[in-house]
Amino acid sequence: MDFEFTPDQIAIYDGIGKICDKYDRDYWRKIDQEELFPDAFFRDVAEAGMLGIMMPPEYGGAGLGLLDAAMIMQRVVESGGGMTAATCMHSYVFAPNPLVVHGSDALRQEFLPRLMSGEDRAAFGITEPNTGLDTTRLKTRAVRKGDHYVVHGQKIWTTGAMIANRILLIARTTDIEDTKRPIDGLSLFYADFDRDAIDARPIKKMGLVSNASCELFIDGLKIPVERRLGEEGKGFYYLLDGLNPERVLVAAEAIGLGRMAIQRAADYAKERVVFGRPIGMNQAIQHPLAECWAELEAAQLMVLKAATLYDQDKPCGPFANAAKYLGAETGFKACTQAIMTHGGMGYAKEFDVERFLREVMIPKLAPVSPQLVLCYLAEQVLGLPKSY
Repeated sequence: MDFEFTPDQIAIYDGIGKICDKYDRDYWRKIDQEELFPDAFFRDVAEAGMLGIMMPPEYGGAGLGLLDAAMIMQRVVESGGGMTAATCMHSYVFAPNPLVVHGSDALRQEFLPRLMSGEDRAAFGITEPNTGLDTTRLKTRAVRKGDHYVVHGQKIWTTGAMIANRILLIARTTDIEDTKRPIDGLSLFYADFDRDAIDARPIKKMGLVSNASCELFIDGLKIPVERRLGEEGKGFYYLLDGLNPERVLVAAEAIGLGRMAIQRAADYAKERVVFGRPIGMNQAIQHPLAECWAELEAAQLMVLKAATLYDQDKPCGPFANAAKYLGAETGFKACTQAIMTHGGMGYAKEFDVERFLREVMIPKLAPVSPQLVLCYLAEQVLGLPKSY
């Protein structure tokens, strides 16, 4: 296997690196502490054409593969921006894919360029308060009335809802009792974020406070029929297209956080002198950091494998899920160890590692829990019976 990047890939990574280098630790610390959206960083990324990394060039995207996207997002995280930086561009990488694949020509021509340029900002209304990962049991209802649908329901953890003017929304168009399977009867829409019909309420959270995640209360949202993506009742299938890319990207971001945390810890261990010697001379400090480095590098190989298989149109589900699991677990361990290396100062905001630990909880928890990943691998790879 060839692990070397091509000259074109190196140029792309250098390009995103130059953007990231403009924003230092103080910038990201202020963004976090004052709960500000990183507008300047977002504009620079949009102007460089990096929002639509995997989107078609004819609509303003970069037309790159998942491997490129994963490495770009990892570079963004490792720059110091962490998940705060990644989250403001993460969804643009893969989430518009249903619009690309299943939207009409008119929808693609009108909305994709606006999304790729950053002129439009989209939120993604998928999860609901009482269904969690069981997307087939969604309760939000869209009823067709002539040339439009009327939507009522709730969504939760809709990140970016406070600044969005569009929303990719899934809702049930056929009652579950009237479908052959629970996954049928769900439809996907690309709608205007009408604040007269959508009440967005931010959720107070421990990390990623720069980009509000919201609970949505939808009461009478009207969506023209032409804003439905693909066939009515097939929306769940359209969402499946983005599952593997999202897992790979989240894994790369978690590894990026872990790498950054370990490097900060190693730098601190070289400088911090206790009992007349740098604490980095002590094997009790060295060994845990070295172990984290080795585990992060191993997880990185799974990311490269999963992304390469995806780009080659080969089955990658087990490897994408394994990458997400390993990336999140090793990233979490590394961020925890970075705090322990700093001792009491690891709890202080001035060293940033406490932010990394808060942020690494996102890939630990989402978009799928580690337990469900293990269930998937047990069933799909090892052939064990389904446990739930």
